Amino acid sequence: MTQEGGPFELPGRLHEGLGPGVPRGIQRDGRRAVARSLTEPGLQAGSSFPLLLHPPWGNTCEARLVSDPFRPTKAQLDAARGREIPAVLGPGLDVVFVGINPGLWSGATGHHFARPGNRFWRALHLGGFTREVLSPFDDASLPAIGLGITNLVGRTTATAVELDDEELRAGAERLGAQLEPLAPRAIAILGVGAYRTGFRVPKAALGRQSEPLAGGELWVLPNPSGLNAHYQLDALAERFAEVRRSIGRPSATEG
Repeated sequence: MTQEGGPFELPGRLHEGLGPGVPRGIQRDGRRAVARSLTEPGLQAGSSFPLLLHPPWGNTCEARLVSDPFRPTKAQLDAARGREIPAVLGPGLDVVFVGINPGLWSGATGHHFARPGNRFWRALHLGGFTREVLSPFDDASLPAIGLGITNLVGRTTATAVELDDEELRAGAERLGAQLEPLAPRAIAILGVGAYRTGFRVPKAALGRQSEPLAGGELWVLPNPSGLNAHYQLDALAERFAEVRRSIGRPSATEG
Protein backbone atom coordinates (compact mmCIF):
# COMPACT_ATOMS: atom_id res chain seq x y z
CA MET A 1 0.00 0.00 0.00
CA THR A 2 1.34 3.42 -0.96
CA GLN A 3 0.45 7.02 -0.31
CA GLU A 4 0.87 8.21 -3.90
CA GLY A 5 -2.87 8.06 -4.50
CA GLY A 6 -2.70 5.47 -7.26
CA PRO A 7 -4.96 2.42 -7.28
CA PHE A 8 -3.63 -0.85 -5.94
CA GLU A 9 -4.99 -4.33 -5.34
CA LEU A 10 -5.15 -6.12 -2.03
CA PRO A 11 -5.37 -9.87 -1.51
CA GLY A 12 -8.86 -11.11 -0.77
CA ARG A 13 -9.55 -11.86 2.88
CA LEU A 14 -12.54 -11.77 5.17
CA HIS A 15 -12.54 -9.24 7.99
CA GLU A 16 -15.29 -7.71 10.11
CA GLY A 17 -17.93 -9.04 7.71
CA LEU A 18 -16.82 -6.79 4.86
CA GLY A 19 -16.22 -9.53 2.33
CA PRO A 20 -13.18 -10.47 0.27
CA GLY A 21 -10.87 -7.67 -0.77
CA VAL A 22 -11.20 -5.46 2.29
CA PRO A 23 -7.91 -5.43 4.18
CA ARG A 24 -7.59 -6.28 7.84
CA GLY A 25 -7.82 -3.19 10.01
CA ILE A 26 -10.36 -1.40 7.82
CA GLN A 27 -14.05 -0.95 8.49
CA ARG A 28 -16.54 0.07 5.87
CA ASP A 29 -18.43 3.34 6.33
CA GLY A 30 -20.93 3.71 3.49
CA ARG A 31 -18.94 3.95 0.29
CA ARG A 32 -15.70 4.66 2.14
CA ALA A 33 -13.47 2.66 4.42
CA VAL A 34 -11.78 3.92 7.55
CA ALA A 35 -8.51 2.52 8.84
CA ARG A 36 -8.89 1.32 12.45
CA SER A 37 -5.38 0.00 13.05
CA LEU A 38 -1.90 -0.17 11.59
CA THR A 39 -2.08 -3.82 10.56
CA GLU A 40 -1.46 -2.98 6.90
CA PRO A 41 1.76 -1.27 5.72
CA GLY A 42 1.20 2.42 5.05
CA LEU A 43 -2.14 2.66 6.86
CA GLN A 44 -2.68 5.38 9.38
CA ALA A 45 -5.45 5.02 11.92
CA GLY A 46 -8.38 7.20 10.93
CA SER A 47 -7.33 7.51 7.28
CA SER A 48 -10.25 7.38 4.88
CA PHE A 49 -10.31 5.52 1.59
CA PRO A 50 -12.91 5.43 -1.18
CA LEU A 51 -13.56 1.80 -2.10
CA LEU A 52 -14.21 0.40 -5.54
CA LEU A 53 -15.41 -3.12 -4.82
CA HIS A 54 -16.00 -5.44 -7.73
CA PRO A 55 -19.56 -6.66 -7.15
CA PRO A 56 -20.67 -8.83 -5.62
CA TRP A 57 -17.79 -8.55 -3.18
CA GLY A 58 -15.13 -9.56 -5.72
CA ASN A 59 -11.68 -10.83 -4.79
CA THR A 60 -9.95 -7.47 -4.91
CA CYS A 61 -10.48 -4.03 -3.61
CA GLU A 62 -9.04 -0.89 -5.14
CA ALA A 63 -8.46 1.97 -2.71
CA ARG A 64 -6.80 5.33 -2.64
CA LEU A 65 -5.48 7.21 0.35
CA VAL A 66 -7.36 10.50 0.37
CA SER A 67 -6.48 11.94 3.77
CA ASP A 68 -2.82 12.32 2.77
CA PRO A 69 -2.88 12.69 -1.03
CA PHE A 70 0.20 12.75 -3.22
CA ARG A 71 1.69 16.23 -3.46
CA PRO A 72 4.28 16.59 -6.21
CA THR A 73 7.57 18.27 -5.40
CA LYS A 74 8.81 21.33 -7.27
CA ALA A 75 11.17 19.11 -9.23
CA GLN A 76 8.30 16.81 -10.19
CA LEU A 77 6.19 19.77 -11.28
CA ASP A 78 9.02 21.13 -13.42
CA ALA A 79 9.57 17.70 -14.97
CA ALA A 80 5.89 17.49 -15.93
CA ARG A 81 6.16 20.23 -18.58
CA GLY A 82 5.27 18.89 -22.01
CA ARG A 83 3.89 15.62 -20.63
CA GLU A 84 0.54 14.30 -21.86
CA ILE A 85 -1.98 12.45 -19.70
CA PRO A 86 -4.48 9.93 -21.04
CA ALA A 87 -8.05 10.92 -21.75
CA VAL A 88 -10.77 9.23 -19.72
CA LEU A 89 -13.35 8.21 -22.30
CA GLY A 90 -15.76 5.51 -23.40
CA PRO A 91 -18.64 4.99 -25.84
CA GLY A 92 -22.06 6.53 -25.29
CA LEU A 93 -21.16 8.82 -22.38
CA ASP A 94 -23.62 11.42 -21.14
CA VAL A 95 -21.05 14.24 -20.99
CA VAL A 96 -17.41 14.62 -21.95
CA PHE A 97 -15.73 17.54 -20.20
CA VAL A 98 -12.91 19.12 -22.20
CA GLY A 99 -10.18 20.98 -20.36
CA ILE A 100 -7.91 23.45 -22.17
CA ASN A 101 -4.72 21.49 -21.39
CA PRO A 102 -3.17 19.80 -18.35
CA GLY A 103 -1.57 22.02 -15.72
CA LEU A 104 1.62 21.06 -13.91
CA TRP A 105 -0.20 19.26 -11.08
CA SER A 106 -2.14 17.15 -13.57
CA GLY A 107 1.00 16.42 -15.57
CA ALA A 108 2.90 15.41 -12.43
CA THR A 109 0.14 13.19 -11.00
CA GLY A 110 -1.27 11.84 -14.25
CA HIS A 111 -4.81 12.85 -13.24
CA HIS A 112 -7.17 15.51 -14.52
CA PHE A 113 -7.91 18.79 -12.72
CA ALA A 114 -5.46 17.82 -9.99
CA ARG A 115 -4.37 21.22 -8.67
CA PRO A 116 -5.91 21.68 -5.19
CA GLY A 117 -7.46 25.05 -6.07
CA ASN A 118 -9.24 23.72 -9.15
CA ARG A 119 -13.00 23.62 -8.61
CA PHE A 120 -13.91 21.06 -11.26
CA TRP A 121 -14.59 18.17 -8.86
CA ARG A 122 -16.68 20.30 -6.50
CA ALA A 123 -18.68 21.81 -9.37
CA LEU A 124 -19.27 18.32 -10.76
CA HIS A 125 -20.78 17.27 -7.44
CA LEU A 126 -22.75 20.45 -6.78
CA GLY A 127 -24.03 20.34 -10.35
CA GLY A 128 -25.63 16.97 -9.56
CA PHE A 129 -23.32 14.66 -11.52
CA THR A 130 -21.80 12.78 -8.57
CA ARG A 131 -23.10 11.69 -5.18
CA GLU A 132 -19.99 13.01 -3.44
CA VAL A 133 -16.99 15.17 -4.23
CA LEU A 134 -14.58 12.91 -6.06
CA SER A 135 -10.81 13.22 -6.05
CA PRO A 136 -8.69 13.73 -9.19
CA PHE A 137 -7.40 10.22 -8.42
CA ASP A 138 -10.92 8.94 -9.09
CA ASP A 139 -10.96 10.18 -12.68
CA ALA A 140 -10.65 6.70 -14.20
CA SER A 141 -13.97 5.74 -12.56
CA LEU A 142 -15.96 8.42 -14.42
CA PRO A 143 -16.96 6.40 -17.53
CA ALA A 144 -18.76 3.95 -15.24
CA ILE A 145 -21.15 6.81 -14.34
CA GLY A 146 -21.45 8.14 -17.88
CA LEU A 147 -18.82 10.89 -17.76
CA GLY A 148 -15.49 11.49 -19.47
CA ILE A 149 -12.59 13.94 -19.58
CA THR A 150 -10.19 14.96 -22.32
CA ASN A 151 -8.22 18.08 -23.25
CA LEU A 152 -8.20 20.45 -26.18
CA VAL A 153 -4.39 20.44 -26.17
CA GLY A 154 -2.48 17.48 -24.79
CA ARG A 155 0.77 19.01 -23.56
CA THR A 156 1.24 20.13 -19.96
CA THR A 157 2.09 23.76 -19.26
CA ALA A 158 2.17 25.95 -16.16
CA THR A 159 -0.69 28.08 -17.53
CA ALA A 160 -2.89 27.99 -20.62
CA VAL A 161 -1.44 31.30 -21.84
CA GLU A 162 1.64 29.31 -22.94
CA LEU A 163 -0.45 27.76 -25.73
CA ASP A 164 -0.52 29.45 -29.11
CA ASP A 165 -3.54 29.86 -31.37
CA GLU A 166 -2.44 27.15 -33.78
CA GLU A 167 -2.27 24.59 -30.97
CA LEU A 168 -5.82 25.41 -29.92
CA ARG A 169 -7.09 25.22 -33.51
CA ALA A 170 -5.37 21.91 -34.12
CA GLY A 171 -6.81 20.67 -30.84
CA ALA A 172 -10.32 21.61 -31.91
CA GLU A 173 -9.94 19.56 -35.08
CA ARG A 174 -8.60 16.56 -33.17
CA LEU A 175 -11.39 16.78 -30.62
CA GLY A 176 -14.13 16.15 -33.16
CA ALA A 177 -12.26 13.19 -34.62
CA GLN A 178 -11.58 11.79 -31.15
CA LEU A 179 -15.18 11.99 -29.95
CA GLU A 180 -17.23 11.24 -33.07
CA PRO A 181 -16.82 7.43 -32.82
CA LEU A 182 -17.79 7.58 -29.13
CA ALA A 183 -21.04 9.53 -29.67
CA PRO A 184 -21.35 11.36 -26.33
CA ARG A 185 -24.67 13.04 -25.66
CA ALA A 186 -23.00 16.32 -24.73
CA ILE A 187 -19.55 17.89 -24.85
CA ALA A 188 -18.64 20.68 -22.45
CA ILE A 189 -15.57 22.77 -23.20
CA LEU A 190 -14.24 24.41 -20.06
CA GLY A 191 -13.04 27.84 -21.13
CA VAL A 192 -14.74 30.33 -23.43
CA GLY A 193 -11.50 32.01 -24.54
CA ALA A 194 -9.95 28.73 -25.67
CA TYR A 195 -13.19 27.80 -27.43
CA ARG A 196 -13.36 31.11 -29.31
CA THR A 197 -9.80 30.71 -30.55
CA GLY A 198 -9.77 26.96 -31.19
CA PHE A 199 -13.11 26.83 -32.99
CA ARG A 200 -12.70 30.23 -34.69
CA VAL A 201 -15.86 31.67 -33.13
CA PRO A 202 -14.63 35.00 -31.72
CA LYS A 203 -18.02 36.13 -30.40
CA ALA A 204 -19.07 32.86 -28.77
CA ALA A 205 -20.72 33.12 -25.36
CA LEU A 206 -21.06 30.69 -22.48
CA GLY A 207 -23.84 28.13 -22.70
CA ARG A 208 -25.14 25.76 -25.32
CA GLN A 209 -23.82 26.43 -28.82
CA SER A 210 -25.99 26.38 -31.93
CA GLU A 211 -23.94 23.73 -33.71
CA PRO A 212 -23.41 20.21 -32.29
CA LEU A 213 -20.03 18.51 -32.08
CA ALA A 214 -19.49 14.81 -32.80
CA GLY A 215 -23.27 14.40 -32.87
CA GLY A 216 -23.78 15.69 -29.33
CA GLU A 217 -24.85 18.95 -27.73
CA LEU A 218 -21.94 21.39 -27.55
CA TRP A 219 -21.60 23.52 -24.45
CA VAL A 220 -19.07 26.11 -23.35
CA LEU A 221 -18.66 26.43 -19.59
CA PRO A 222 -16.42 28.64 -17.45
CA ASN A 223 -12.89 27.50 -16.74
CA PRO A 224 -13.02 25.85 -13.26
CA SER A 225 -9.52 27.03 -12.40
CA GLY A 226 -9.32 28.77 -9.04
CA LEU A 227 -7.75 31.70 -10.91
CA ASN A 228 -11.06 32.39 -12.69
CA ALA A 229 -12.44 35.08 -10.40
CA HIS A 230 -15.37 35.83 -12.70
CA TYR A 231 -17.24 32.73 -11.53
CA GLN A 232 -17.77 31.75 -7.92
CA LEU A 233 -18.34 28.09 -7.13
CA ASP A 234 -22.15 28.27 -6.87
CA ALA A 235 -22.45 29.95 -10.27
CA LEU A 236 -20.00 27.48 -11.78
CA ALA A 237 -21.98 24.53 -10.38
CA GLU A 238 -25.19 25.95 -11.85
CA ARG A 239 -23.56 26.03 -15.29
CA PHE A 240 -22.66 22.35 -14.88
CA ALA A 241 -26.23 21.62 -13.79
CA GLU A 242 -27.60 23.27 -16.95
CA VAL A 243 -25.79 20.67 -19.05
CA ARG A 244 -27.08 17.83 -16.87
CA ARG A 245 -30.67 19.04 -17.06
CA SER A 246 -30.47 19.57 -20.82
CA ILE A 247 -29.74 15.89 -21.47
CA GLY A 248 -32.31 14.73 -18.91
CA ARG A 249 -29.81 13.21 -16.50
CA PRO A 250 -31.22 12.99 -12.94
CA SER A 251 -29.35 14.68 -10.12
CA ALA A 252 -27.10 12.30 -8.20
CA THR A 253 -27.62 14.32 -5.02
CA GLU A 254 -31.42 14.11 -4.91
CA GLY A 255 -33.69 11.26 -3.91
